[in-house]
Amino acid sequence: MVPVLIRGSAAGRARRTLLALVLILALPLGGPAGAAKSADFSWLQGLGRTHYHRLESEALGRPLHIYVRAPDAPEDPAKPLPTVYLLDGGLTFPLLSAYYHYLRIGEELPELILVGISYGSDRFEGGNYRSSDFTAPADDREWWGGAPRFQAMLDGELLPWVESHFPADPGRRILFGQSLGGQFVLYSALTRPALFWGHLASNPALHRNVDFFLSWRGAGEAPRAATGLFVSVGELDDARFREPAARWIGHWSAQPAAPFILETRTLPAQTHLSAAPEAFRQGLEWLFARPD
Repeated sequence: MVPVLIRGSAAGRARRTLLALVLILALPLGGPAGAAKSADFSWLQGLGRTHYHRLESEALGRPLHIYVRAPDAPEDPAKPLPTVYLLDGGLTFPLLSAYYHYLRIGEELPELILVGISYGSDRFEGGNYRSSDFTAPADDREWWGGAPRFQAMLDGELLPWVESHFPADPGRRILFGQSLGGQFVLYSALTRPALFWGHLASNPALHRNVDFFLSWRGAGEAPRAATGLFVSVGELDDARFREPAARWIGHWSAQPAAPFILETRTLPAQTHLSAAPEAFRQGLEWLFARPD
C-alpha cells in the first residue's frame, strides 16, 4: 500500500516521517530485487562454455578483456580448430556467439573457437580505445593511427596465449571487424596478410583515411595472394561510409595482383550497424568453401 500524505499537525507529520523511514528500511539491501545476486549465465546455452581472461597488454600499456568460446568435447580431439577473433568483442562476442550456436545447429558452419576482444565499455572514458587501436593515421584525427601497436598485441600476446590454452589452429586464424574494426581488418590484410588465414571486414569505416588503404603497406614486395579477404557493405549504410568503401573495392578489384584473395558483396537491406551478423555468416561460409 502506498501512503497518501495529507497536510496536518506536527504529530501527523512526525507519524508520516516515521512511516516513510520504516518503508525505506524494509527495502531489500542492494537495490531492486535480485540485484545483489550474481547472474548465472550457464543457462544461456547460446553463449556456450565461455572462458574469461584479463590480458595485461605490454604493447598497449593497458588491459583487455578476452572471452573465449571453445567446445568442451571437440568432435575430433586431435584436430585443432579454426579460431575467429572478434574485434569490439564486448558487443560482437555475445551477439555472434549465440548466432554461431544457431548456425551450428543447422550445420551451416564448422566447429570453431570464438575469441572476443573487449574493452568493457562503449566510451573512451570507460577504457574504449577503438578509435586509436583500429585505425591508420588520419590528418584530422591526431589520436588515430594506433593500429601497429594493436597488431603487435595480437601477434606477440593474444594469439600465443589463445594457442597455448585452447586447441586453436595457427594456420586457420580468422579476424572479424565491423566499422572501425573493419578498417583494422583491411590494415591487417595490407600490412601482414599472413598473420590471419581469413579476414572479414563488415562495413569498413574508411571515411577519414581511405587513401592510406589504396596501396601495399607491408615490408618488401607484396606476397603472393594466400589469405582470404571478405569485404561487405550494407546496401543502406550511410553514404559517408559506403562511398569510401566502394572506392576501396573498385581500386583493389581492378588490380592484376594483390596480397589477398578478394571477395566483395553488398548486403541487401542492411544498415551500418545491422550488417554484422550477415557479414559474419556469409564471410565464414565463403572462407570455408574455398579450396585449400
